[in-house]
Amino acid sequence: MKREIPVARPLVGEEEVEAVSRVLRSGMLAQGSVVTEFESRFAEYCGAAHAVGVNSGTAALHAALLAAGVGPGDSVIVPAFTFFATASSVSMCGATPIFADVDSATFNIDPESVADLIRDDTRAVIGVHLFGQPFDVAAVREVCDDRDLVLIEDAAQAHGAEYGGKRAGSLADLACFSFYPTKNMTTGEGGIVTTDDDTLAERVRLLINHGQSRKYLHSAVGYNYRMTNIAAAIGLVQLGRVEGFNERRIHNARYLDRHLAGTGLVTPHVSPGVRHVYHQYVVKVPAGYPLTRDGFMSALAERGIGTAVHYPIPVNRQPVYENGKSASCPVSDDLAASVVSLPVHPAVTDEELSYICDAVRDLRAA
Repeated sequence: MKREIPVARPLVGEEEVEAVSRVLRSGMLAQGSVVTEFESRFAEYCGAAHAVGVNSGTAALHAALLAAGVGPGDSVIVPAFTFFATASSVSMCGATPIFADVDSATFNIDPESVADLIRDDTRAVIGVHLFGQPFDVAAVREVCDDRDLVLIEDAAQAHGAEYGGKRAGSLADLACFSFYPTKNMTTGEGGIVTTDDDTLAERVRLLINHGQSRKYLHSAVGYNYRMTNIAAAIGLVQLGRVEGFNERRIHNARYLDRHLAGTGLVTPHVSPGVRHVYHQYVVKVPAGYPLTRDGFMSALAERGIGTAVHYPIPVNRQPVYENGKSASCPVSDDLAASVVSLPVHPAVTDEELSYICDAVRDLRAA
């Protein structure tokens, strides 16, 4: 029988099933007390004063930007090498995303690129904790403070990641998480916004509930971005499991680091003072490697090993943005052409890790 090791796999069990069943039996399926409990516990987990549950990571980004006052005529600096929603959420506000290049080692937003791109209309910067490793928050924060810019964490891939001893979600003015099924923890679909600012939290709550300051009284044009009790019930169980999941991801990543050394692949760099939680384990297939990236992926697929490319096209080169005036982002271009994600999720066993590493070494030797 052919072995199958997927590159990602959600981990849910009977505890999540029972939690959802309790909500279904209660009859209160939409936003309610279960969401409130999840928000409180997630805020505590992150070390933030507030958490506001929403129905997707994209909704979290959109609501956070709107709460920060981003709108038409503004620009927001985002990394070019990230998932599309980091930039599209800016466009959804009527603002313009400005694309910064990323660091060649961490793949995270480059503070020097950010500083060079600030314009008179720049209102905010979104830093992405890409693949589970926090960006250089202190350096970007300094740039933002110098120009009175709002700093937002896109922490969609960084549940439990740490920078300077503090968890993602407590490092900027606002932070946005996703709970998509393959994230480090899931609610099925969903997201959350965290902040220490009472006014920003209140504004987010207003915007995600049709702009209602009280029932049927609308003081702003808002959206239906509410989280459901069903999603929150899953989230409460997953929140109790996420640290175990993260420790297994870290274990798996360290195994891959050791056993892929000398294979010619460039394994992930981890910055000092951070906790990388490996939403993805991303290697580079460098020039001079015996196989092209596509050849490498095909060869592993023949052995039942799943891989993926995150992300094959920098956001500034997407058709919707490529006609805009944006700075060159050569590092992002290089990464888009050379990175591959290998299985690192908590369901990967040591035996499967050994199989993966043996397969890669065999490719190198062939």
